[in-house]
Amino acid sequence: MESEQLYHRGYCRNSYNSIASASSDEELLDGAGVIMDFHTTEDDNLLDGDAASPGSNYAMSNGGGAPSSSTHLLDFLEEPIPGVGTYDDFHTIDWVREKCKDRERHRKINSKKKESAWEFTKSLYDAWSGWLVVTLTGLASGALAGLIDIAADWMNDLKEGVCLSALWFNHEQCCWTSNETTFAERDKCPQWKSWAELILGQAEGPGSYIMNYFMYIYWALSFAFLAVCLVKVFAPYACGSGIPEIKTILSGFIIRGYLGKWTLMIKTITLVLAVASGLSLGKEGPLVHVACCCGNIFSYLFPKYSKNEAKKREVLSAASAAGVSVAFGAPIGGVLFSLEEVSYYFPLKTLWRSFFAALVAAFVLRSINPFGNSRLVLFYVEYHTPWYLFELLPFILLGVFGGLWGAFFIKANIAWCRRRKSTRFGRYPVLEVILVAAITAVVAFPNPYTRKNTSELIKELFTDCGPLESSQLCQYRSQMNGTKAFSDDQPAGPGVYSAMWQLCLALIFKIIMTIFTFGLKVPSGLFIPSMAIGAIAGRIVGIAMEQLAYYHHDWFLFKEWCEVGADCITPGLYAMVGAAACLGGVTRMTVSLVIIVFELTGGLEYIVPLMAAVMTSKWVGDAFGREGIYEAHIRLNGYPFLDSKEEFTHTTLAREVMRPRRNDPPLAVLTQDDLTVEELQGIINETSYNGFPVIVSKESQRLVGFALRRDITIAIENARRKQEGIVLNSRVYFTQHAPTLPADSPRPLKLRSILDMSPFTVTDHTPMEIVVDIFRKLGLRQCLVTHNGIVLGIITKKNILEHLEELKQHTPPLILKLQYFWCHRIRR
Repeated sequence: MESEQLYHRGYCRNSYNSIASASSDEELLDGAGVIMDFHTTEDDNLLDGDAASPGSNYAMSNGGGAPSSSTHLLDFLEEPIPGVGTYDDFHTIDWVREKCKDRERHRKINSKKKESAWEFTKSLYDAWSGWLVVTLTGLASGALAGLIDIAADWMNDLKEGVCLSALWFNHEQCCWTSNETTFAERDKCPQWKSWAELILGQAEGPGSYIMNYFMYIYWALSFAFLAVCLVKVFAPYACGSGIPEIKTILSGFIIRGYLGKWTLMIKTITLVLAVASGLSLGKEGPLVHVACCCGNIFSYLFPKYSKNEAKKREVLSAASAAGVSVAFGAPIGGVLFSLEEVSYYFPLKTLWRSFFAALVAAFVLRSINPFGNSRLVLFYVEYHTPWYLFELLPFILLGVFGGLWGAFFIKANIAWCRRRKSTRFGRYPVLEVILVAAITAVVAFPNPYTRKNTSELIKELFTDCGPLESSQLCQYRSQMNGTKAFSDDQPAGPGVYSAMWQLCLALIFKIIMTIFTFGLKVPSGLFIPSMAIGAIAGRIVGIAMEQLAYYHHDWFLFKEWCEVGADCITPGLYAMVGAAACLGGVTRMTVSLVIIVFELTGGLEYIVPLMAAVMTSKWVGDAFGREGIYEAHIRLNGYPFLDSKEEFTHTTLAREVMRPRRNDPPLAVLTQDDLTVEELQGIINETSYNGFPVIVSKESQRLVGFALRRDITIAIENARRKQEGIVLNSRVYFTQHAPTLPADSPRPLKLRSILDMSPFTVTDHTPMEIVVDIFRKLGLRQCLVTHNGIVLGIITKKNILEHLEELKQHTPPLILKLQYFWCHRIRR
């Protein structure tokens, strides 16, 4: 498939190298009829009265604003042909046509709403349908997120034991009502029994440890096996994060079933199982997929969205915002995430509806209160100590670590996923999941920081030490009486040093296992594992800074701010900054990430450290490659996505990229009135192109329009069913009036209704920088290349991506450029 043209129709489920994109500018889409017209006045008679814009060799005309040009663009019929204007699976949508269809629908509704009360009611329903669909999406997303959180917590605790008084309670809920808990052992109560107590009747000793170890591995493998089997059998699209595919779909690509009801059901169930299995993954990314499934399903209740793929993507953008809102308890961050990370076409009304969907979803999740702390997230924390100027240095160092980790993870994970695809190992997804789950469970159990749920680990790392904390990380020594002290900086006790070693081992374990876990055939998010890695590193750095400030308070760094006995370092803050830096290094998010972490912690005062760390991580990561993990997986899977963040700085022309090239077969074209049905079907059967330029004649080669293969096929089949006299010898014409035919000729077939009369065209000398920008902003599928109105070739989205890939192979990353520069200077 990789060698075929973009307009090749042979898409398959294992290769998405047919190319699509989406618009990012509503105003440009509204001006959808922008063309570069090369017709001259001498061609007017050849076009049979069609409105060809006379002008010079590079005249721009806007056909999207005036009513007359909108009918010119698609030539709507009073009775449209069923099926025309729809899309096959693994094809890209035509943003221009969808936008024009929506304007035409809106005009019809406005013209009829004054005719009767019923028509006025229908117009109101159409106007409010957008708010209704995002409301339903927010309600469903919040409810499912709450269900997933509650079920995942219960099943995660099931690996360690069971609550005898109420089997549906997790460990924390089981001990809420107990009066026999102590401060030091608040998680132990008679109602909660470990598996060793149930099976062996003893809670301590080597035998009980081995039994708990065995049951932990058993439940982890059982959950992982059930998850991968459900995904493989019922919904293969339910695996992975889903964000790369969501970005691709929002750019205009069709993947049937990816946002369907089966995918939603299986993803919800298997996400709980995958998180409970203890694998190094999170549920935040898949929650975006779950929310988009809800948005897609509800959009079919409203014709405004079910019959228009471009409008449906506005709902999906709002749904992605709702997904992040319930994943992190960050409604504003969810809106910014949708705007910055996943959406291409994001008009102002979509911004409002995204905000409302995020609001509704967060409200529902808060009403459910899945964590029992009256918060939207598990690790909500508050700090009571401000940060000081000298701490910017360790914050920036954490940003450097996050950027290095992100670059390393992207390269390592992509290399492993590529190896999985190219070797026999990828044919056994169940075995791979079981193997990774077994290694994870065996290694994770001995270390308390890897055994516990990752969200609980992040909560403990974020939390500032206080009198109610019993964690090892808070076991400091007081010089006066040897007891714990929490009001100021104190020397670390044995518990802190032990926790530091365990955290170092946990950091290495998380780094290795996350590389091999992300991409398994189970729902797997990357937000929480990346944040956990950064939080571990940040907590280690924070404790180190705290001890430096205590033992060396006379250093120039600490002299002004850290007096003896003063509390000036907050290790939990370093964990928060490290988490943001590592997540930013992996995803390359900036603004939305800072807002998400701010909403997570409520730390408005700490936005500057977060911004410094996140920007540093992005700069360091970009030095090794500008792709984030989601863009890297899009390119690995061959998804049709043209990234708007990439810069095009090369001086190539359209004629150097267009097809056909010098040694290629000639471009397949259709003449406007010389073909028969048999000849047209022969061209369609002998080629596999997805569309054909229509020209005046073989001699003239002047461009008339562009016809899609699918529309031609549907129109011919529809004409044979509904029109008498259409035979193989019938003449096919794309003009307004039928050509002059002999009296005994069969009835001709008019296909002007499926002809795009204003296809996007550029001259052969147009710089590719302009062509790429047109494709990005207008979401084009193809663009015709002409010279003085004569068709020379075609440029498709795949041609552009292939060209960009070729240029990228010859352009080293920034870090290699700097290395070459310094080596060259040293030699001189």
